[in-house]
Amino acid sequence: MRWLALLFALLLLLSPGVGVRGAGAAGLRYIVVLGAAQYNGKPSPIFKNRLEAALGLYRQGAAPAVVVTGGRQPGDRYSEGEVGCNYLRLRGVPSEALACEQRSRSTWQNLANILPLVKGQPILIVTDEPHLPRALLLAERLGLKAQGFAVKGNFSQAYYQRETVLTLLAHMGITDAYSDRGK
Repeated sequence: MRWLALLFALLLLLSPGVGVRGAGAAGLRYIVVLGAAQYNGKPSPIFKNRLEAALGLYRQGAAPAVVVTGGRQPGDRYSEGEVGCNYLRLRGVPSEALACEQRSRSTWQNLANILPLVKGQPILIVTDEPHLPRALLLAERLGLKAQGFAVKGNFSQAYYQRETVLTLLAHMGITDAYSDRGK
């Protein structure tokens, strides 16, 4: 267990852009919320926490637009992107300030699918603290100008361990071998 904690700490130090940056970061164009599970049109607790963090950042003026990512699981009526955008719209984010990516099924796809939209402009990735190092590494690999905002929470040790392994795989160039939906 200790070696995993040490390994995770090392990955945090080696990962690009890790270090929470929030509202006030100069030149940000988009807040990007990475998808997580939704249940029949309602965000899961993890997804809701990410959306609430993004909503707070938007209200503070961190960026003028929000992108919510995430596709559908087999059998789902709604995509994560659609559910997230509806959640934010109902809380006062104007439709013209929202973009909803609805095809992705992994972190790599979340980020790859927004490339045409963000067109090299600076973004702020909003995701869970254990997930952020990998998300920033993948963003760098895709050529995105990304900063990160870590959503705090009471995350399981298994989540930290899984993200540590997936970040190691990403460092080795394995970026989309695992569909990480369902968090």
